[in-house]
Amino acid sequence: MRSGNLCVRARAIAHAFTVCRGAAPGVTRPFGAGSHPAARRGEAAGETKSGQAIKRETMGKAKKHAGLAVLLAVLLAGCQSGPQRRPQTVIDGFAQGGTYHIVLVGDSTSGGLKGQLDSLLWRVDNSMSLYNPTSRLSRINRGETDTLDRFIANCIRTADTISRESGGRYDITIKPLTAAYGFTGDRPVQQPNVDSLLQFIGYDKIRIDGCRLVKKHPSVQIDLNSIAQGATADYVARWLDSLGWKDYLVEVGGEIFARGHNAKGGLWRVGIDKPIEGNVIPGAQLQVRIGISNRGLATSGNYRKFYTDSLGRKIVHTFDARTGAPVISNLLSATVVARTAAQADAYGTLCMVMGLNESIRFLESRPDLEAYLVWSDDRGNYRTYMTPGMESLVLQ
Repeated sequence: MRSGNLCVRARAIAHAFTVCRGAAPGVTRPFGAGSHPAARRGEAAGETKSGQAIKRETMGKAKKHAGLAVLLAVLLAGCQSGPQRRPQTVIDGFAQGGTYHIVLVGDSTSGGLKGQLDSLLWRVDNSMSLYNPTSRLSRINRGETDTLDRFIANCIRTADTISRESGGRYDITIKPLTAAYGFTGDRPVQQPNVDSLLQFIGYDKIRIDGCRLVKKHPSVQIDLNSIAQGATADYVARWLDSLGWKDYLVEVGGEIFARGHNAKGGLWRVGIDKPIEGNVIPGAQLQVRIGISNRGLATSGNYRKFYTDSLGRKIVHTFDARTGAPVISNLLSATVVARTAAQADAYGTLCMVMGLNESIRFLESRPDLEAYLVWSDDRGNYRTYMTPGMESLVLQ
């Protein structure tokens, strides 16, 4: 942890991962999730890269991460030098198969904060990780328990809302497919019987009853990789809010939530990676820089997360839950800015599933969302689309 005269008294939220006792429907109380490698820190330039680089978002109706179009959240974190710079603390660490990067601005003490943060993130991993066989989500998928904690319950509620809005294009019950193709730590099946798996996929096949998850069939399984890391960033943000922090940036595996202002009093600047194969280092080649405050941001894409099967086919991590097939589209990446990082995470995945034209129509009907889409035309040239509100966020 690098400190700049900051002081913080951290208070752990012990009940955060206790068995849920009925969180308010429709409310996202983020805890954690996702998975991207940490981006190189552009501290000299005062930038923070948010790279959803290796997020294994094999989201059903579009698991978004896995090479996430990666918005390298370079967390352009105010690591800039300047005469009017406020003191700041930077905390880095590893979590959920990737890294996290947090910048706190203000006068306080940071003693013990990193340890408590790592403890919170460890609890998130033990809640929803698909790569941890003892996590609550892994046990739920195996049918060993039906009891939800608040984190999983809130992710399911948020996902259900987006599934209904999209007519099922976004779907967290995609796990049987993502597992069959090897995107959730499972050994891939060379030629999976998709038709046999589709009977267990559908957002309407699960519901929450109190603190229990009710499945229409025991083989229904959940994959939260398309929303969990964004939710984790939100959860950490709420924890920092409870400690009295007014200005900070949280990046977990590439998903970002920014509050207030950076050390120089400006917007938090985030770099979005160019969605090109071979661009494996978050922040190495940026498409554009965006300024945000009091919003969540996430990028989804397929250029980093894919593999070639024995037949020479390129298998990406984004699936259409209606057909069970990997999505083939000229949309290379989708960066979304929303009220929360969890929403940005999930809507980014949804855009990758819908493709360019349908995403544009959807975004035009959603003034609460801003987006930056990168796509390839018939000649292989990169083109971009921005919502009107996103245009005002792009930094020159």
